[in-house]
Amino acid sequence: MMWSLGGLAIALVVASIALRCSRSPGGFYDREAYGMTAAVHRRYATTSLVFAIYFAVTSAFHLETAGIAGLALYALIAVLYASSFLRGASDE
Repeated sequence: MMWSLGGLAIALVVASIALRCSRSPGGFYDREAYGMTAAVHRRYATTSLVFAIYFAVTSAFHLETAGIAGLALYALIAVLYASSFLRGASDE
């Protein structure tokens, strides 16, 4: 259950960041070099919300193994999304 609650918290944080980023135009590296347009941010937000629902269900039904497996997959997705900000962070 702890894994599901942790995954739920991470998924909600990533979803809120992705939604906020989808409303801003982004920098040169975000848009042009890495293709991180508003539509891509919305896809990450949607994916995060789907995983948040998944983690809520696994927590409600005490499916600990499913929560661990879901968190492993979602951690990969969250790291890929977070790495998209590394080069764009220096853009003014």
